[in-house]
Amino acid sequence: MQVHQILRSKPKQSVITVKPATSIADAARLLAERRIGAVIVSNDGKAPLGILSERDIVRDLGRRGSVCLTDTVEALMTRNLVSCENSESADSVLEKMTAGRFRHMPVMDGADMIGIISIGDVVAARISELAMEKDALANMIMGN
Repeated sequence: MQVHQILRSKPKQSVITVKPATSIADAARLLAERRIGAVIVSNDGKAPLGILSERDIVRDLGRRGSVCLTDTVEALMTRNLVSCENSESADSVLEKMTAGRFRHMPVMDGADMIGIISIGDVVAARISELAMEKDALANMIMGN
């Protein structure tokens, strides 16, 4: 399965972005309201500058306490984004996520971000794909 197939199966919504000057408290509120695990940091909603995840916020809260909530997203975001292209395979995305120990990845078309994919999206797609393969094999064995 390829990334574009996974994106197509997701509910149609735009990628949630925040500007670099957004406070950590506002970003955390947005994550909670939208029930998402990460936001892309971008000035224009198309070119990602970084990513901020729940894990980033919790790690800093544990280290510095609630004082971090007044910091800006820019201070805490991960800047070295690993992204994928629409044509990449689910296996390739899983390998990148596992190697980098992260759970969200922007999907790029050249310099423009066209979506975001989570490890949950990829795992669900892979499970669906394996179920279809199992059914096809069972049908072949049973002569259907």
